Amino acid sequence: MGRRRAPELYRAPFPLYALQVDPSAGLLIAAGGGGAAKTGIKNGVHFLQLEQINGRLSASLLHSHDTETRATMNLALAGNILAAGQDAHCQLLRFQTHQQKSKNKAEKAGSKEQGPRQRKGAAPVEKKSGAEAHQEGLELSVENLQAVQTDFSPDPLQKVVCFNHDHTLLATGGTDGYVRIWKVPSLEKVLEFKAHEGEIEDLALGPDGKLVTVGWDLKASVWQKDQLVTQLHWQENGPTFSNTPYRYQACSESGTFLGLGTVTGSVAIYIAFSLQRLYYVREAHGIVVTDVAFLPEKGRGPELLGFHETALFSVAVDSRCQLHLLPSRRSVPVWLLLLLCVGLIVMTILLLQSIFPGFL
Repeated sequence: MGRRRAPELYRAPFPLYALQVDPSAGLLIAAGGGGAAKTGIKNGVHFLQLEQINGRLSASLLHSHDTETRATMNLALAGNILAAGQDAHCQLLRFQTHQQKSKNKAEKAGSKEQGPRQRKGAAPVEKKSGAEAHQEGLELSVENLQAVQTDFSPDPLQKVVCFNHDHTLLATGGTDGYVRIWKVPSLEKVLEFKAHEGEIEDLALGPDGKLVTVGWDLKASVWQKDQLVTQLHWQENGPTFSNTPYRYQACSESGTFLGLGTVTGSVAIYIAFSLQRLYYVREAHGIVVTDVAFLPEKGRGPELLGFHETALFSVAVDSRCQLHLLPSRRSVPVWLLLLLCVGLIVMTILLLQSIFPGFL
């Protein structure tokens, strides 16, 4: 029996590092690139339209946004605004979808006559602006907003970014160990403090104003503004394994499922509260998984899920975006359980009555 394989949803022309899902518009946003090195590998953010076609979830390229010499390493989404971590900077992007304006026959004929004639089999001419719509009838435009430097170490790199619950603030962390909080969309800095000795791996802003951070110093910390509330240290609070270094890697929101991507390219889905594994594909990518994201159960999410319980997207340095579907688990309806309980009670009473006459 062959190894289980996950379907490839999309392949980009560059390594993929970050992923976000916009359920309201049914968009999958994947970003990455080759960086500033002159290797010929491009940098960009690709907007993919998710659709159900013949009962299968598929993705088609709707828009390609060129980020020039900067590879996007991390993303956060707030409505139609993206925060993209590019080298030591955070770049805000605003995207909008709209229906393509229809042209009359005369305009279409004129465009055919005036346009350059292309030989059969030749590749289409590439547009530098990346503003071309790739799906007929729907267009997407991207606007660069503010940008700010968010990391100031000798080898600066923004490693993580997230919005707060009402999208008015943005938190960033990087290799210098500092957390910086910014207003949205002006990117005016409102708070800055040293959170970790070394790189910040992940952070999350809660609705109560608290901030959770994890770093390379083996610590996971909870902050109220710049004041430490509580802290976990792996060597003190975590399990001990001799001669094996461990650190807290990520902090995530609570939910039904937990998605996991490994450095060996494997992808798994677990039940969040019990950590029971429901899905696993060994070496799905064959190289480090750089990001995973669930299809949210809101907006167009239920429509796109179809008969599946959840869908997990994964991206890796191999330039591929894969789809991991969890089929709906069979469950007994509540009314049937109640009926069975009532039937069991009646049978028990009748059995006792037959064994002990006059029981009732």
